[in-house]
Amino acid sequence: MDATGVREAADALPREPGVYHFVADRVLYVGKAVDLRDRVRSYADPRSARIAQMVERAESIEFSVTDTETQALLLEANLIKRHQPPYNVRLKDDKSYPLVQLTDHPVPRIEVTRDPEEGATVYGPFTDKGRVETVVKALRETYGLRGCSDHKYEGRDRPCLDYEMGLCTAPCTGEIGPADYAEDVASVERFFGGETGVLADPLRREMAAASEAQEFERAANCRDELEAVEAFHGDADDAVQTTRDERAVDVLGAVREGERATVARLHAADGQLIDRERHGLDAPDGDGVGEVLSAFITQYYAEREFPEAVLCSERPGEDVVEWLAGEGVDVRVPGAGREATLVDLALKNARRGGPARDDTAALADALALDSADRIEGFDVSHAQGRAVVGSNVAFVNGDAAKRDYRRKKLTERNDDYANMRELVRWRAKRAIEDRDDRPDPDLLLIDGGDGQLGAARDALAETGWDVPAVALAKDEELVVTPTGTHDWDDDPKLHLCQRVRDEAHRFAVQYHQTVRDEVTTALDDVPGVGPETRKRLLRRFGSVDNVRAASTEELLTVEGVGEATAATLQSRLS
Repeated sequence: MDATGVREAADALPREPGVYHFVADRVLYVGKAVDLRDRVRSYADPRSARIAQMVERAESIEFSVTDTETQALLLEANLIKRHQPPYNVRLKDDKSYPLVQLTDHPVPRIEVTRDPEEGATVYGPFTDKGRVETVVKALRETYGLRGCSDHKYEGRDRPCLDYEMGLCTAPCTGEIGPADYAEDVASVERFFGGETGVLADPLRREMAAASEAQEFERAANCRDELEAVEAFHGDADDAVQTTRDERAVDVLGAVREGERATVARLHAADGQLIDRERHGLDAPDGDGVGEVLSAFITQYYAEREFPEAVLCSERPGEDVVEWLAGEGVDVRVPGAGREATLVDLALKNARRGGPARDDTAALADALALDSADRIEGFDVSHAQGRAVVGSNVAFVNGDAAKRDYRRKKLTERNDDYANMRELVRWRAKRAIEDRDDRPDPDLLLIDGGDGQLGAARDALAETGWDVPAVALAKDEELVVTPTGTHDWDDDPKLHLCQRVRDEAHRFAVQYHQTVRDEVTTALDDVPGVGPETRKRLLRRFGSVDNVRAASTEELLTVEGVGEATAATLQSRLS
């Protein structure tokens, strides 16, 4: 697209706040604007070589209008998360802000979503998911809009439980006519258009009626919903007074290295440093540290509680500062004192990101992947088919991300391949069905060899989850891929794989021991065998059947088992 093309496209845009996308075969860049026409027109004279390259590649410009600058800011973050445009600063391992959609159906459905359907009427984004869900519930209780899937809606001969609970007027079975339902939809649209009274007035009346009837729990629920409704259309641009008596503070330090950046986040609560983490971002040339922090903040705080203050190594953009102020968050760039020391510590943590990212980049290159920033490890543990469990651990930029660890009880069977297939299928189905709140990994690492990798790939093919997978067995430490094996000897990228594999193994064994020890067995009824002795017996023999088959000499090798207890065990278990 040349300068003339940019100007012609800009002339067709409105002079309103919104978000614009430069598009070729994919979305190349997403930006926000107070005035879409003026902002896009400025690209006719690009401010950097990177932007000039992006404009030259672009084939068209698309846009979305928003009601406010804050909505444009949050929508930009959502679209960057969704499309991962190569010319934006991108945090790839996190969430997006919730939206509310009214679907494009003759009988529209209302729901909170991060991925709206094509043709839907969309409102948002919003920063407080809990408030949005409360408001949508209140709207459904008042106007009865359906929230069910099309599959559940079609072909019904009687209303579902939502109708009985007062959340839906059951248009599926004709309990309400199309015209009346359309009026209720119009009322909901008026509410999202800014008419708070459309919902607040009925809630006030219901609260008063419940109070008069001494139904105080229902009145309290109405009060809580009313508070959420009245705050829903609050002005996010109002100034907020803050004090230094802050209970929760985030400290952000950012560094750049080429087209990569790292942001370290320290979290302090009640004056104590309680958490630290690092996040990698793709940061194309031309974006400074302040722009990196702006992108990180808007993308990171989706669906997270805001702290009372954010301390930064550099000041983010003013639009981000104003948005945070509207959420009650004070943004500071300290120059001295304890706060400056905390920022220095965050910067030191951010600089630690280099070697770990080098390892993930080397692993990605060796396996011909776009990235290996996020790796998930899988292992299975059991005792001869009993207490079968699976582990799913996550590493981000080479570090364990323990908040993303998951574990699962599996079918009781002594078949490692079937168990691995079930474990990976479980993870894949959750991802495909959008039931897993974690981002998709760049790579799956399976604890095992050819057989375990084949089972995992069968599960991926069955579900259609397109994620590459490799395996690492403990004996020869060879990385097994679908096309061959790699012997990386004492290489850092092998060490990274080993860390993931060993952590998956540790987590699986730990869970297996917990499940095994919690199971009620026949040993519980044997006099003289308490909880600790039972654990030792199961740890030594693996199952009650093996304890039953053990000789007296073998039983006496277990701490706490004397001749009398051994005799009792053999008598009771025979």
